Amino acid sequence: MNIAEIAKEIQGGNTALGIELGSTQIKAVLITKDFEPVASGSFLWENSLKDGIWTYSLDEVWDGIKQSYQQMSAEVSTKYHVQVEKIGSIGVSAMMHGYLAFNKNNELLVPFRTWRNTITGDAAEELTKLFNFNIPLRWSIAHLYHAILQKEEHVKDIDFITTLAGYVHWQLSGNKNIGVGDASGMFPIGKDGQFDQEKMSQFEDLELVKQYPWKLQDILPTVLEAGQNAGNLTKAGAKLLDPSGKLQAGSVMAPPEGDAGTGMISTNSVRERTGNISVGTSEFSMNVLDKPLKKVHRDIDIVQTPDGLPVAMVHINNCSSDINAWADIFKEFARRLGIDLKPDELYSTLFLDTTKGDSDAGGVVNYSYLSGEPVTKTDEGRPLFVRTPNSNFNLANFMTAQLYSAFAPLKIGMDILLHEEGVSTDVMIAQGGLFKTPVVAQQVLSNALNLPISVMTNASVGGPWGMAVLAQYVASGAKESLADYLDTKVFSDSETMTLSPEQEGVDGYEKYIERYQAGLLVEDQAAILEDPVEKQQ
Repeated sequence: MNIAEIAKEIQGGNTALGIELGSTQIKAVLITKDFEPVASGSFLWENSLKDGIWTYSLDEVWDGIKQSYQQMSAEVSTKYHVQVEKIGSIGVSAMMHGYLAFNKNNELLVPFRTWRNTITGDAAEELTKLFNFNIPLRWSIAHLYHAILQKEEHVKDIDFITTLAGYVHWQLSGNKNIGVGDASGMFPIGKDGQFDQEKMSQFEDLELVKQYPWKLQDILPTVLEAGQNAGNLTKAGAKLLDPSGKLQAGSVMAPPEGDAGTGMISTNSVRERTGNISVGTSEFSMNVLDKPLKKVHRDIDIVQTPDGLPVAMVHINNCSSDINAWADIFKEFARRLGIDLKPDELYSTLFLDTTKGDSDAGGVVNYSYLSGEPVTKTDEGRPLFVRTPNSNFNLANFMTAQLYSAFAPLKIGMDILLHEEGVSTDVMIAQGGLFKTPVVAQQVLSNALNLPISVMTNASVGGPWGMAVLAQYVASGAKESLADYLDTKVFSDSETMTLSPEQEGVDGYEKYIERYQAGLLVEDQAAILEDPVEKQQ
C-alpha cells in the first residue's frame, strides 16, 4: 500500500496493535490488514534486584507502555499525516511466567517476581513429584507454593494471580483472562485446553494449602485460545494507552500471550514438528510435539502453542546480556580513541572477528550467568571468563567464547530432547538480535545443536509484531486454524536462509562444551562472592 492507502486504513481503524513487554524493551507495533508494520515505539528498561528478588515496578510498566504508544502514534502522524483514533484490535504479550498477586481491592501484594528468580527450588521440586509433571522454578504455581512454604503473610489475602501480560490485559479490558500459551507457564494445562483439574485438586488437597480461604481455580485467570475474543478496550484502558484522550475505546482484544508464543507466531512455528529458537536476555527453544515425551525431565518444560498444541520448551535464563556488557566495554574503549561506533557496526565487527578464531575457542571458556541457571543447576549468577596459561587468548577466540557460551546451556537442554527423547523437527527457525549480523551467530547455533538453522527475512520484527498478528487473527473471525492462517495469509511469500552444521565447527563446539561443563565447579564457587549492589539493597 502507498502512504495515502495506509493513512486511510489507519483512519478507518483497520489496524492491529501489538504490545510486548520484553526483558529489556517494551515495544508497540501497529500493522495494517496486510500485516505490514507501519509504525512502532519502544522503551528501554531493566529488571532490578531488590531484597534478593528480580523485579520491575508496575509504574515503569505503564510509563514504558505510554511512551511506546506515544512514539508509535507520533510516527503515524509524521509519516501519514493522520491521528490514531481507532484501532481495530489489540494484543498484549510479555515475558512469560513469574508472579503477580493481588488482593480483593486489586492492590499488588508483593513486588512482581519475574521469570529470572531461582528462589523456588523447594516448591518446584515438591510440585514436580506431586504432579509427575515438570514444574520449572519460574512458573507462577512454583512462586505461589514457595510463598506458602515460607509462610509469607500476603498469601492469605490473595484474590487473583496472573502474569505480566495478563495484568496489562486486565487493566486495558477489565477481563481476567489469558492465552493458553501464557497460561501454560502458570500451571499445567489439561487435555481440554484448560488448567488441569486433576492437578488443581491435588494442589488444593495439600494440608498447607487447605488453610487458606481461596481456591486455586478461583484465583487463576480464565484460559482462552488464539482467535477467541478476549474482550474490548475500555475507556479507562484507552486512557492508559493514550493519556491525550485521542484513542477511542472498543478495540477487540486478543488473549494475552507470553513472548514464547509470539516468537512462535513471528517464525511461523505452530504446526506439529516445527520449532523455533528465540534469543535475547534469555533464550528458549520451542518444539511442537507430535507425540508425548517418554518421561518427565526437569530441564524440559511442557507448554502450549497459542492455539493449544503441546510444546517441549528448553528455557535458559541467560543469553546475550554478557555479550552486551562486553560490547559496551569495547564501545567505551573506541570512544577513548575518538571513534563513535554505531551498535550495528560494533557488533558486526566483533562477531565477524570470530571467523578468525579456533573452532574450540582456543581453550578459553565463558559463563554468561547474570542470574542462576536451572539447566546447569547453578543457583546464583556470576559472569565469568576463564583461560589457562596455554589458551590461545586473542580477540577472535574471546568473542567466539562469548557466542559459544550464549548457546551452551541451550545445547545441554536440547541434547536431552534430541538424543534421549528422539524429538525431531521439520524446520527450526531462529530469531533475535544476535542474528542481525548475518551468518555468524546462526552458524554457531547450527554447529552447537548440530541441526540446520533457518532465519526468516521478517523475523527481526519479533514478538510485538507476532502479537499484532494474533490480534488481527481475532478480528478476522478466526475462520481457519491458526497454522493455516499463518501459512496462507501471513507467510505466503516469506523467505528464509538456512545454514547447515559444519563438521569442524561441530567438533570444536563439542570440545568447548566439555570444558564448559567441567568448569561449572568454578562458576559455583564464584557464587560465594558478594554482589555489592545486592549488599547495598
